Amino acid sequence: MFRPVMTVSAAVALLATPFSSEAAAEDVPPPDKIVIDVVSVNGSGCPAGTANVTVSPDNTAFTVSYSNYVAQVGVGAKPTDFRKNCQLSLNVHVPQGFTYAVARADYRGFARLEKGATGLERANYYFQGMTQTAYVNHHFTGPLNDNWQTSDTTDIDALIYHPCGAKRNFNINTELRVDAGTSDTTKTTSLVAMDSTDGNISTLYHFAWKQCPRR
Repeated sequence: MFRPVMTVSAAVALLATPFSSEAAAEDVPPPDKIVIDVVSVNGSGCPAGTANVTVSPDNTAFTVSYSNYVAQVGVGAKPTDFRKNCQLSLNVHVPQGFTYAVARADYRGFARLEKGATGLERANYYFQGMTQTAYVNHHFTGPLNDNWQTSDTTDIDALIYHPCGAKRNFNINTELRVDAGTSDTTKTTSLVAMDSTDGNISTLYHFAWKQCPRR
């Protein structure tokens, strides 16, 4: 079960088959390099060329960076801009004998919400061919004009690992929304962004590792 920790950033939920009890319980990253291929990118929040995936040198995490992921209402916004979403499908290549779960997700961004306006960030994650889990929602309330960050973690005994030996993509669904509420959309603009003007804001996903049982 995920336990959201609000500091004004966001969530992970996974579903897969239970990991064999024979597997080693050590959370030690594999020594070989991890490669992540982006199989597909779809959604109004991540047009082609605006989402990038990078694996950390120590194999403990990967980041997703967005350069055009902004939901907004008011002056300068189109009617459809109140909601933006992104669906990523990733093929995570791990060294033989290892499997992974995502133990934590850290989301960061910026929000400018007028008084009376509200924002929403939501996410869910699942392995290909498995039941999608419910979205985990994070709410923002105006007035707000600041960076935001939240973290969600999964208890160790609740981690969901990629089935050993299977080939299943890891799917990431995220969404941003802004509701004008009682704010004056003829004079103001409210927005929630999962990016920054310099492109340095990114989403961080923390790996948990286990060795697969020997056959």
